[in-house]
Amino acid sequence: MDEKRLGRVEARFADIVWAHAPVPSGELVKLCERELSWKKSTTYTVLKKLCERGLFRNENGVVTAELTREDFYAARSEQFVAETFSGSLPAFIAAFTARKPLSQKEIEEIRRMIDAIAPEDA
Repeated sequence: MDEKRLGRVEARFADIVWAHAPVPSGELVKLCERELSWKKSTTYTVLKKLCERGLFRNENGVVTAELTREDFYAARSEQFVAETFSGSLPAFIAAFTARKPLSQKEIEEIRRMIDAIAPEDA
């Protein structure tokens, strides 16, 4: 998926799909009517747009996710760091922690994450 951004309304729609996928498109229309107060045409318009962007697929009347919610937001995070911090995760963390210091629990969790992926001889 090249465009890794969702507007507020698209994100609400995507959350509905992720929560129910695979979901028959008719059921998705009912969910969107109930949760978003959308008409059938609005649901299909947004679905088509997100299918064209590679996020979902609508085949034989069943809507499935091409990317999980976690994979989508992980890719979005990577794109944000690449665009905003020239791909530097340390620069992102420095900017983030300059305004909001990490708690001891967060520091320990980050250390565990690094230790889990760091080579043994590093």
